[in-house]
Amino acid sequence: MKLLQKYALPALVVISIFLMGWIFGHRYGRQLTEGQINILVGSRMNDKLSRAVSYIGNDYIEPLTADSIAELAIPAILKELDPHSSYIPAREFKQVEEPLQGEFDGIGIVFNMATDTVIVLNVIPSGPSQKAGIAAGDRIIKVNDTLIAGQKMAQTEVMKRLRGRRGSQVELSLERKGIAEPIVVTVTRDAIPLHSVEATVMLREKIGFIRLSQFARTSHREIKSAIDTLRKQGMTDLILDLRGNSGGFLDQAILIANEFLEQGKLIVYTEDRNKKQIRQHSDGRGSATDLNIAVLIDESSASSSEILAGALQDNDRGTIIGRRSFGKGLVQSQIPFADGSAMRLTVAKYFTPTGRSIQKPYIAGDEEQYNMDIVNRYKHNEFFSADSIHFADSLKFVTPKGKTVYGGGGIMPDIFIPLDTTNMTKYYFEVSGRNILYRYTIEYADSHRKQLSEARSLADIERMFKQDKGMFNRFVDYAAKSGVKPNWGQISTSRKIMEAQLKAYIARNSEFDSSAFYYFISPIDNALLTAIKTLESND
Repeated sequence: MKLLQKYALPALVVISIFLMGWIFGHRYGRQLTEGQINILVGSRMNDKLSRAVSYIGNDYIEPLTADSIAELAIPAILKELDPHSSYIPAREFKQVEEPLQGEFDGIGIVFNMATDTVIVLNVIPSGPSQKAGIAAGDRIIKVNDTLIAGQKMAQTEVMKRLRGRRGSQVELSLERKGIAEPIVVTVTRDAIPLHSVEATVMLREKIGFIRLSQFARTSHREIKSAIDTLRKQGMTDLILDLRGNSGGFLDQAILIANEFLEQGKLIVYTEDRNKKQIRQHSDGRGSATDLNIAVLIDESSASSSEILAGALQDNDRGTIIGRRSFGKGLVQSQIPFADGSAMRLTVAKYFTPTGRSIQKPYIAGDEEQYNMDIVNRYKHNEFFSADSIHFADSLKFVTPKGKTVYGGGGIMPDIFIPLDTTNMTKYYFEVSGRNILYRYTIEYADSHRKQLSEARSLADIERMFKQDKGMFNRFVDYAAKSGVKPNWGQISTSRKIMEAQLKAYIARNSEFDSSAFYYFISPIDNALLTAIKTLESND
């Protein structure tokens, strides 16, 4: 992140120095003496760690390379520092970074593996697969000469076979409904854009909805485009969904917050171990300062999501709705190594405009305790009752308009929405957990492919559902044939949930993709319904 490039990296220097003596000796056929090490690093570094590294390199029974010692040493050191300093091996770096970079090389499809079959849910418009004639609903049987169907192949393995270098080709054998023989197509891989805005849709006459899944390189640009699209449809109020968004690039959170804030508002500041602060303020050029806004968060909203939510909350801008966020407020600077690996080192802390630390408490080196925090929240009833969440008075802060907010880890919403399990019966868990509900939606979409492909609006899909009076009963019959006998009392209790999910999954098979999903799932989404009610009451 550009904001953090000025920070010094003493820990990296220390690690490099500890390895330097042995690396020089290994490469030039000699061992540096303790005196020579002192010249390089100063007498205070002449300790048992530097001597241990030198002994391991020179005397261990098996020869070790500099890289192999580094691969052992760096992760071990970082693990003892804090929960978010980490080492990324070269073999994993591309996979870790790719989702945030904005594009990858591939064939341009969205697929799901139901019952060991690769089913194409959507084809990216004007992408390689669409150009090759692949359509939603196709089943991929083979990739080149490798049989995929029925092989219980991991989804990651399928992705490896479909992705490849830009300009390279892959041959796919497809099964298509209504055609007896397999269809063979050759797809030329190309750059495929990765979108962090999953959904852009009008939920009410004046209320727009944007779902942001992560803070990638293109997130700010995508958000601006989504706002422009919704404004043209009459939007005056916006719901921004950050639930499950674990973060990403800090600069994108700052840029997005800037869109909603008037000039001169503090967005976030960082503070390093020397108490040096870097502050980010809004520049007054935001395009959405007039919009009424509600932001949805939950226990999986972290890092950049918390910075954005905290900036809006502390500036009395909009309403934060949901459950307490994750609590990741440590700043990492990424240091690349020559072999393609990288280290993410914590160099500062994030603070919201009122001075709240976002980071939840942790014990250095105790990763298990840190990872158990969400489980402990559940056990302590925090997901179900705001009264179960307690903050110390010393962590109390006040916004410019007098609203009380609390630090100590995460962002506490203005309106708490408990986790709702009231209508989840055993029957629902059976059809959902055994993937029966989802498999039915795939078959339904296949048999209604023409109507879905011809739909020009979500209203067209809604009309299709209204005209099909027997859809739900056919699902119950399908579940019975799949081994779940109907229990009409439980079905009645869970019917609203199941109907919404059926419609949402089926509609996602249309060209409207995730926007259709969130539109049709909204009747059972309590946080979303609360946001709508809040915005309507503010008009």
